[in-house]
This record gives sequence, C-alpha cells and structure tokens, in this order.
Amino acid sequence: MSKELIIRSNASAVDFALLRDGKLIELYKEVDNNKFSVGDIFLAKIKKPVSGLNAAFVNVGYEKDAFLHYHDLGPKITTLLKFIKGVSTGKVKDFSPKKFPLEPEIDKDGSILDAIKANQSILVQIIKEPISTKGPRISSELSFAGRYLVLVPFSDRISISQKIGSREEKNRLKRLVQSIRPKGFGVIVRTVAEGKKVAELDKDLQNLFDRWTGMCKKIRHAEHPTKVLSEMNRASSILRDVFDDSFSGIHVDDQTMLTEVKDYLDQIAPDKKSIANYYNADLPIFEKYGVDRQIKTSFGRTVSMSRGAYLIIEHTEALHVIDVNSGNRSNKAKNQEDTALEVNMIAATEIALQLRLRDMGGIIVVDFIDMVKPQNRKKLFDHFREEMESDRAKHKILPPSKIGLIQMTRQRVRPEMDIKTKEKNPNLNGEVEAPIVLIDKISGELEKIVTNKKHAGKGITLHLHPFIAAYVTKGFPSIRSKWYFEHKKWVKIIPRDAYTYLHYRFFDNQKKVIHV
Repeated sequence: MSKELIIRSNASAVDFALLRDGKLIELYKEVDNNKFSVGDIFLAKIKKPVSGLNAAFVNVGYEKDAFLHYHDLGPKITTLLKFIKGVSTGKVKDFSPKKFPLEPEIDKDGSILDAIKANQSILVQIIKEPISTKGPRISSELSFAGRYLVLVPFSDRISISQKIGSREEKNRLKRLVQSIRPKGFGVIVRTVAEGKKVAELDKDLQNLFDRWTGMCKKIRHAEHPTKVLSEMNRASSILRDVFDDSFSGIHVDDQTMLTEVKDYLDQIAPDKKSIANYYNADLPIFEKYGVDRQIKTSFGRTVSMSRGAYLIIEHTEALHVIDVNSGNRSNKAKNQEDTALEVNMIAATEIALQLRLRDMGGIIVVDFIDMVKPQNRKKLFDHFREEMESDRAKHKILPPSKIGLIQMTRQRVRPEMDIKTKEKNPNLNGEVEAPIVLIDKISGELEKIVTNKKHAGKGITLHLHPFIAAYVTKGFPSIRSKWYFEHKKWVKIIPRDAYTYLHYRFFDNQKKVIHV
C-alpha cells in the first residue's frame, strides 16, 4: 500500500487529494478567507450565559456568536480565567503554569451561571467550524496538537493512545513523557509516537511549549475578539495527522507551498524530504493523477460499485441516508442471501470511503440489503467497523436493526465536502450526470453482458456518438483494449452521427439490441 498527496494551488484556495494506491480516499480544500478553522484559539468575550441551555454565547468575531456548552468549559476553567486576567493586566509574566496556583475544579454537573459571567475574557478553541446557519462550536479546554504529542495546559495527566496495543510500549512512553513533561501541562501521546526515541518526543514537546508561550505574549495587548493562535496550514496539519512510512510521493504545483511542505517534512521525517517534488507541466496536476475523474465519479447522488451494484446517497437537514442496491447483478452466488451478503460487504467498504471522502458528519443511516441469517448480519457489522477503523473522525456504529438498517454518528467539525457533478444537458433543458461518468456506466453494462450466459459466444457491437467513440478507441491501451484484457471479449465500435452525445446502444451479431 502506497499513499500520495496531491496539492493543487490557485489564487483563492488550495486543494489536497490523498490517494491510496491511486484511489482517492480523502479530499480537502483550504480557503484563504476561512478565519475559523478547527484548532484556532481566540481571546474572546462571553456575551450571554443561558441557564436553560447550560451554555453561553461567545463573541469570536463571526457574524453569529459561537456556542460554548458547560461540558466544553473543562474542569480547570476557573484557573484559566484567572490566568488570562493575570496575563492581560501584566501581573503574570512567567507563562509556564508550573508556578501558577490552581483553583478548584468545577463540578461536572454544575451550572454555567456558576462558572462564567457575561463580559468575561476567555480563551476558546474552535472545535467545529461554522456550518449552515450555525456559528462555530468552541471549547475552553485548550490543547496544542503536535506530530507525536498533544499538550494540555493546567493538567498533570499523561494519556497514551488506546491504539498502541503493547503494554510494554505504553509504559515506556509514559516514563519518557514523565521525564520531559513541563510542569503544569498534561500530555496525550499519539499513536504515531510508538517506537520513537526521547529526543524526537522532546523536540515535539518543545515546539508545542513555544506555541503556548507565543500565544500568551499576544494576550497582553490583544483586543476582543482576536485570534491569538492559528492552526498550522492545511498541508502541515494533514501531514501531521496522516503521514507515515507508506507515503511514496507528495506532488505540489506551487513553489511556495512546496517549500512549506519540505520545511515541515524536515521536522518530522528528514529522510522522507526527497519524496516532495514540484509539478510543472501543461497538464493540470489533478488531471495528471486522475483526481478530477475520480471526483466526478465519486461525488454524485449515485456511486457505482463492482458488477453493477451501486449506492444512492441522499442528504437531509437532519441526517444522511445511504441506500445499497444490488442492481441487475449477475454472480456465482447460489442464493439471494449469499448475493445480499456479497453486495453488502462491498458496499460497507465503499461507504467507509465515501464518509471520509465527503467528510459526512452527524447522523447517518445505511439501508443495507436485507439478510435473514444473524451470523451474516454480524459478519457485515464487524466488517463495517473494521473498514471504519482508519477513519480519524470520532464515530459510533450501532448493530444492524431487524429491518437491515445500520445507524451511526460521525463527528462533524467542518462543512461537508459538496461538489456539484451534474452538468448542463447538451441535448435538452435541465441537468445530467457528468459525461465522464458515461464511460463507467457503459463499462458496467458491458460487464453485465459478458457475464450473462445468454450472450456467451456472441459478438458485441457498441454504437456511440462519434466523439465518445473516438475517446473510447484512442491511445494504447485504449478503453476498448482494457475491456478486452479484462473480459477477453473484443467490442466492435460503430460511430453514429444520428446519436446524441450521451446516447449509446449494445447490439449482438444478429443486429438486435442487447437489453441489460
């Protein structure tokens, strides 16, 4: 398994495409005017605590006030408020919390009115970007994420990632972090820290402490509201979270962005610095690495899978609904139950990918094909959970219901990646699926034809619009050649001037239309 990061830069935004073995698995967009990214820290002012919601509205500079729930205050909120006041007035000049007296922790089931008051200064961190009509969701329990560690002010707790399985390794990391941890800070050890030496951890910890110190210096003369700490640029944050030894290439079409990437790689993996390279060619970078095509085929309402199966993805205000369909599927399964299980397993893998790719969050309901046997439902559930393990967003999956529905929640921290794939219909008014999807549709129907015993030993002729016919037959290997290598069946192509752009038909050697 190899991963590649493709970075496309333009005047208004930077697009990041993460590929695994050439397949698009994650897509991000960093917009220049996004002033409220997850991880940003603001010096803000509490506007109005609301006892009925047990929450407060906070002015962070967005058109709508940010939402701060009592449970997001953190147990050390009283200490944090006192620290901010001391730094703002100049009384606190040593920004290390080690000498700062800790206040008692707040009651976890207490009231917002007992913890904070209107017009108080408070440090808050964006945990959910503004989505639709809602303002940002914030927390006053601050954290500073690094490559290997996460630094938590006013804490003394050391936590080790649950994904590190070895007890010996957990104990080793705990001893190392305990020896280098600055007093007054808690530390969360991330999964990628497994096997790392103390020098690497100490360097990461020092960088995080410097970020804390730099933020505190800005508080003294800052007005309300002010961003006092920005999350690192998107390229660095993606590399921080996903970079590992399986990366084989990072391709960037902008020299400035390339410099930023190499600088960050120099910090976290100097030996991998050479995999970052500058792409400078006439063909756009997303076209070169097949990203544009995959975007067109992956973001529509209908998502095709192997052997004619497909997904229907619908979005509502309250939840997302995914319907699994077997289509007109021909396979070797002996009965309906086996067919349903096979399609459901394929669909579970594709759904896990689609959730990451589209960054779908909130409530998600998946309507899998009904299965009678409990062991099959359990097999599907276990497989779906395994596929979701690589998802970095927090999620919870419930077992299948009696009617075959799987309900789940997935953390939503930013607006869903929504890309319009439909285009203006060249033949009629209205819209149609992007023409590039047409080839996938033709390929799917061809697969159904060649796997159908009724058409065994018969010739196949495909009638197409001349432009589409030229596209299918051009180059080597052409699309038609790939069909031959896959199905061991040569397809004769007939350009038809009478056909509209998106019109096609399959014929047998008796010149009869093949209906799929």
